Amino acid sequence: MPAVFFFLIDVSMNAIQTGATAAACSAINQVIADLPKAPQTMVGIATFDSTIHFYNLKRELQQPLMLIVPDVQDVYTPLQSDVIVQLAECRQHLEILLESIPTMFQSNRTADSSFGAAVKAAFLAMKSTGGKLLVFQSVLPSIGIGSLSAREAEGRSNMSAAEKEANKLLQPVDKTLKTMAIEFAEYQVSVDLFITTQSYVDIASLSVIPKTTGGQIYYYHPFSAVSDTAKLYNDLRWNVTRPQGFEAVMRVRCSQIDCDKTIMVTLKHDDKLHEGSECAFQCALLYTTVYGQRRIRVSTLSLSCTNMLSNLFRSADLDTQFACLLKQAANEIPSAPLAQVRDQATNVCINILYSYRKYCATVTSSSGQLILPEALKLLPLYTLALLKSTGLRSDGRIDDRSFWISNVSPLPTHSVIPLVFPRMIAIHDLDDKDESDDSIIPSHIPLSSEHITDEGIYLLENGEDCLIYVGNSAQPNILQQLFGVSSLEEISNQFVLQEFENPLSKKLNAVVNEIRRQRCSYLRFKMCKKGDASGMMFFSYMVEDKLSSGLSYVEYLVHIHRQIQSKMP
Repeated sequence: MPAVFFFLIDVSMNAIQTGATAAACSAINQVIADLPKAPQTMVGIATFDSTIHFYNLKRELQQPLMLIVPDVQDVYTPLQSDVIVQLAECRQHLEILLESIPTMFQSNRTADSSFGAAVKAAFLAMKSTGGKLLVFQSVLPSIGIGSLSAREAEGRSNMSAAEKEANKLLQPVDKTLKTMAIEFAEYQVSVDLFITTQSYVDIASLSVIPKTTGGQIYYYHPFSAVSDTAKLYNDLRWNVTRPQGFEAVMRVRCSQIDCDKTIMVTLKHDDKLHEGSECAFQCALLYTTVYGQRRIRVSTLSLSCTNMLSNLFRSADLDTQFACLLKQAANEIPSAPLAQVRDQATNVCINILYSYRKYCATVTSSSGQLILPEALKLLPLYTLALLKSTGLRSDGRIDDRSFWISNVSPLPTHSVIPLVFPRMIAIHDLDDKDESDDSIIPSHIPLSSEHITDEGIYLLENGEDCLIYVGNSAQPNILQQLFGVSSLEEISNQFVLQEFENPLSKKLNAVVNEIRRQRCSYLRFKMCKKGDASGMMFFSYMVEDKLSSGLSYVEYLVHIHRQIQSKMP
């Protein structure tokens, strides 16, 4: 199987006017050089609004030839060949076309989007080869196969009802896109979706395509051509260069698997396991590299069996335990009331700690004391953070929650805890950092408003976004060094971090670059100010505080303790 990359770009009026089309074309043009440098690497490109536009990229043509597919109900591919060609043959044509597309459609007044039809047509072009379909989408699909309607208005009026019954707005509107996605997976086509939008697009429905085909969904809302273009490029670059394999077969066939995905499996064993014996788990993955080589990777884990529950708690892996808890909660959200999902997560935490208290605590332990196993001592804090996360809060936009659900399902274990329990550091005093400390990133601050002052400037990152909060009384000289302005009012909400010729700015940029390296994510910057919506968003991450979305950390520990005591004989 050759490595095939097909780029599908939204050129509807909204995408053109917001700069999303230009940002997508620029990002693709830059990553062409990063595609696998193999003779069999193939590429294709199409654009869409209310119709679909393919491009013949053959070298013999003086310039790329546009081929329009007007039927968005019964779609087809205009050519059996020449739509997908070898990169070595068409690179010059492709670069010229990508530079031209924003200009070609700059006067486009077509607001409709035939997303479903365009994806189907691109699949038909890729059907014989398989590969990666990378789609850049900006508006709600409104015409053709898989067209959708704006369900968010219904969601606003039904949010209170969502606490009592399953929230249908978090489920796909019908099976059209799911049926398409299953066919894509059968032919080894993986779909990655880059959503560059400023409005509702029904992610609950759209996300079934990347989820079913082994792809990934990227979400930039509200999209800003100023602050999001760099992240879009870096996300795309990592997508095409990260370690990955096609035609992946584990127990079931999937189109693609990569280093940013985790598979969670629950095993049940009915026979007895003898003390001191070894128990082995083995997973074999058959896949094709981006250079067309067929390989098999075998992972084996051998663990000692024990009859002592205390040994189990001593060896517990908190990150893995919590990742399972979070993924199970995300799986329940579309089909169960949020209150029920929150209670289930809390009950899992209570039952784990109750078992430790009952079977592992010493006889002399005080009944009035909450006893936590050393390996799981942060489980209550992380569980509380989960309850206050985007996915389990009652407020917020439907698309935000839908994206959260889609994002966490395949999330690698090491990325799970930062997503719900971010890292916060002070950046106004980076110059005061102990020079003997070799770490680039300073010590993190507890997620509580008690540790935030009006004079301070703080950075909070969760592996996806990077929020910078500036206090109302921040010193003008610090603002000048970090942001090149002397007052808070001069800082634009469409923030782009720059490096200035002073030590403080250089240290901040070094910190950000190290965080990006650790997270394998470019991070999207958002400026937050006290007293407006951005400031409220920042403080919603203060999970140790009492918020509208839940108890304070101290109150939650008291609740956990009382529930454990009520279970004790």
